[in-house]
Amino acid sequence: MDTKFQKHYRVCNLCEAMCGLEITHDGTAVKNIRGDKKDPLSKGSICPKGALIDKIHTDPDRLKTPLRKKANGEWESIDWKTALDSVGEKINEIRLKYGDDAVGIYLGNPTVHNFGIMLMIGELKRMLRTKNSFSASSMDQLPHHFMGYYMYGHPLNIPIPDIDHTNYMIIFGANPIASNGSLMSAPGIHKRLTAIQKRGGKIIQFDPRKNETSKLVDEHYFIKPNTDIYFLLGMLHLIQKNNWIKLHHVDNHITGLEKLNGIATSFTPEKVAKITGVSAKDSMRITKEYVAQDKAVLYGRMGMSTQEHGGLCHWLSGVINILTGHFDRKGGVMFTKPAFDIKRAKTFKKAHGRWHSRVRGVPEFEGELPVSVMAEEIETPGKGQIKALITHAGNPVLSTPNAKRLDQALPKLDFMVSIDIFLNETTKHADIILPPPSHLEVDHYDLIFNLISVSNNVKFSKALFKPKKGQLYDWQIAKELTKRFAKVSTKKPSRLFQWLTPRQLLNLGLLTGPYGKLSSSSKWFSGLSLKKVINSKHGIALGALQPRIPEVLLTTDGKINIADEVFLKGLEKVTAELEGHPYAKLSKSDFLLVGRRNLRTNNSWMHNVENLVKGKNKCTIMMHPADAESHQLNEGQKVIVTSKTGKISIPLEITPNLMPGVVSIPHGFGHTKKGTQLTIASKPENAGVSVNDITDHNRIDPVTGNAAFSGQVVQIAAAI
Repeated sequence: MDTKFQKHYRVCNLCEAMCGLEITHDGTAVKNIRGDKKDPLSKGSICPKGALIDKIHTDPDRLKTPLRKKANGEWESIDWKTALDSVGEKINEIRLKYGDDAVGIYLGNPTVHNFGIMLMIGELKRMLRTKNSFSASSMDQLPHHFMGYYMYGHPLNIPIPDIDHTNYMIIFGANPIASNGSLMSAPGIHKRLTAIQKRGGKIIQFDPRKNETSKLVDEHYFIKPNTDIYFLLGMLHLIQKNNWIKLHHVDNHITGLEKLNGIATSFTPEKVAKITGVSAKDSMRITKEYVAQDKAVLYGRMGMSTQEHGGLCHWLSGVINILTGHFDRKGGVMFTKPAFDIKRAKTFKKAHGRWHSRVRGVPEFEGELPVSVMAEEIETPGKGQIKALITHAGNPVLSTPNAKRLDQALPKLDFMVSIDIFLNETTKHADIILPPPSHLEVDHYDLIFNLISVSNNVKFSKALFKPKKGQLYDWQIAKELTKRFAKVSTKKPSRLFQWLTPRQLLNLGLLTGPYGKLSSSSKWFSGLSLKKVINSKHGIALGALQPRIPEVLLTTDGKINIADEVFLKGLEKVTAELEGHPYAKLSKSDFLLVGRRNLRTNNSWMHNVENLVKGKNKCTIMMHPADAESHQLNEGQKVIVTSKTGKISIPLEITPNLMPGVVSIPHGFGHTKKGTQLTIASKPENAGVSVNDITDHNRIDPVTGNAAFSGQVVQIAAAI
């Protein structure tokens, strides 16, 4: 290697896989990026996003100085003090005039990939004291958190598949090859899945679409969108009927078992088959195989979450894993033991229904309202109406249900500020944009994804490059705004917040964590500290997943609450629709819409990287050949997709990989709105359309409040 080049090792912070990167650079520019073969978790795995992370850093559209919108709508650069003072003064003015709830806050997906802002955002929200807090969680993984809270005592108590040791894996509504694993941080997922088969195991997948993961599973079954709940209840029916229950060591750590008696009696394989489209014969065989396996796991992800009964699905998947002895055991679902466990900092006695949204009356969860209600809370006059909005690293104008309504609502705000590196479809509405440094200019530690890693590991990534002189990090922006918001708050920022930096808070967490120098289980010289983690360069392996019951439980009685009333009540509608499901009323012109994810473009701002979007247009509507023929539609032609909330025009892609009666459109596209700097690199014709111009904000999971994107009814016709 040329002596002028150096090696830098870090964790990729573009998705939750936590792949280790080996970056060759000259101190100012990146020469090459490879997977870090010495990273104990990823072992050299890398995806196209990580290989091109420097292209986001060097993107000419990336903002580096604060922007302020002038009266004529044009932007001007301003200094940081002026920007921060303006934001503080305007937000406080609105709070004093209309009340604290007049300020809304929205946190986008990248927020959880930034440990600095994660450690500081709580104080900012505490100073604002608003009930109008939102995040991308309620369009994604909220049902997982709901299950964690009600069953195991904390929203972050989420058991994950012990994928490296299981011999039988059932997958519902997930595409880990495209997501690199999800709510299961599993870099090198292809090798991990194929390893199951190499040791004689089997992978079963249920999904309305044959996706990238389907190419390597042993069996794929088309299942109608929004019907996973019926299949799971069918499995529970068979487990209870045949007395296939084996609780093993968790037997004395469960409460509410008796409440499960009879809840699945009506869900016979034959009745379930009529709704799901999966034969009774297959469901009975698969359930029996799963129960008989000593190391088996039932796992669901995005497709299971974003449907009408997402909360019930994740609860039932947990129930089934527990009842069949595939819980807290090697090869089943297990709890990670992270080096810095942020769960210990909170006691969740109540985290649901403490207040409700003003217009629709939807309950909060963990201090947040569902993002599906955000637009109406801006538009509807009255006490508590959102008059000002703060966004961080999100693009809800593309990502939220019926997003065009939000696009129309944002200009009605009195004030809006966005903490973001791009001028995009959402931030274009802001009065001030505060741009933090890029992904390669920040220290990185995964606070959240180390909680759901498939093995216990720890790694810290120092910033590779220095940001532009004077540019503030996300956490510094939050800290400065918090000081200003505190001027009209009854509470003051905590001393830890005022005195310590994210690095110092992280070090404290590691020192007092389960592997730390100040923990009871480690000797002073052998335990972890931030210095030790940094010096390791590639990270430190802390061992495979181990049983953690009852240690991990944070419920008030220290037991697994296996049948909370919130879930049992939610089952009433499912049971009522068993004999007359709404799908029976669909006409031949109705299609069920599902989403999809692309490995290279899983977030809208990645569309600015040419090598991630080059080639064939990825924003198409997929349809089965028989459906295309019956509707006299041809490959590549533009079609009009119509729903209750609007219509879009999109090219048709005909493929046998879709279940008949089902169509699929990807999320994250639609960069055609005026006023943004984002392009689709050199192929603006591939900007696509936003599927959320036709999704319905009224379709939410009644149990959790999560957006129910999957299974929406649409009609399709040729564009004239």
